[in-house]
Amino acid sequence: MNEIRNIVSDIKKGNIKPIYFLMGDEPYYIDKISDYIEENILDEGEKGFNQQVMYGRDATIEDIVSSAKRYPMMAERQVIIVKEAQDLSRNIEKLVAYAENPQPTTVLVFNYKYKKLDKRKKLHKAIAKTGLIYESKKLYENQVSDWIRRVLSGKKYQIEPKASQMLVEFLGTDLSKISNELDKLMLILPKESIINDKDIEDNIGISKDFNNFELRKAVGEKDVVKANRIINYFAENPKNNPLVMTISLLNGYFTQLLCFHGLKDKSKSSVAKALGVNPYFVDEYFSASRNYPMRKVAQVIAFLRDADVKSKGVGASQSNQDILKELLFKILH
Repeated sequence: MNEIRNIVSDIKKGNIKPIYFLMGDEPYYIDKISDYIEENILDEGEKGFNQQVMYGRDATIEDIVSSAKRYPMMAERQVIIVKEAQDLSRNIEKLVAYAENPQPTTVLVFNYKYKKLDKRKKLHKAIAKTGLIYESKKLYENQVSDWIRRVLSGKKYQIEPKASQMLVEFLGTDLSKISNELDKLMLILPKESIINDKDIEDNIGISKDFNNFELRKAVGEKDVVKANRIINYFAENPKNNPLVMTISLLNGYFTQLLCFHGLKDKSKSSVAKALGVNPYFVDEYFSASRNYPMRKVAQVIAFLRDADVKSKGVGASQSNQDILKELLFKILH
């Protein structure tokens, strides 16, 4: 996020690059930077003649370069934004000649999502010299909760760890989806609110009692009754609780538990750092480690792999509900 602040700060100061090549696996920040340029470099009176949006699937490199070489009309600059630029990947190196000598009165922006330029090739080197390359990297799951907290803090909101974890488990690491849900919450709740699990349930539709987070906790505590209630709820609501996600999250949990058993330093801060979890949840791992010795954890991971294979229709013809019930029985007994 510091890199993005620096890009925005430079634009505000008038230190504007002739080329912005925004690339990588996380589209959220690519869109944020591109939208900022689209909204702020030209004033409204200049945009009509001097701002153009092109799409990679419809344009060629030659079309883009031809537009970029034109001079602005009654303005200091023109802005050209190439969206879905990854569709130009086969021919992107044709941009080298322009990148080596870009038009100083043009701001050319490429939204090159889910792909990256090869650092060894001429284009990457040329843009790095004359313009700016930003790589938007996907956050790991254990980083997303902290991202949610920072975003909300900047808008004068707070969020409880469980509520944050519910969002991550329901929406994954897609920052655009999470951002949209946070926007909804901030429209409904007053500033200075502390968002809790009930707010998530009431406004986003994720059950605070029947979700993968609560299932994981019930399994860790060996609470057979609660765990079975949750998987029965999952069976009644399969679209919102796909088996593949449940297996993946349980596998991640027991992999963390295996790591926990191998730690020499089991202080709360060291465990949180090693497992990549909020310190709020560390006590759960101490409790689960007593219920699941290292040998049992290794056995559970094998059960999870077997269930994952069955869920894909290999070597079994069980329903997802039956696969999950069988898995839960093996884990808890």
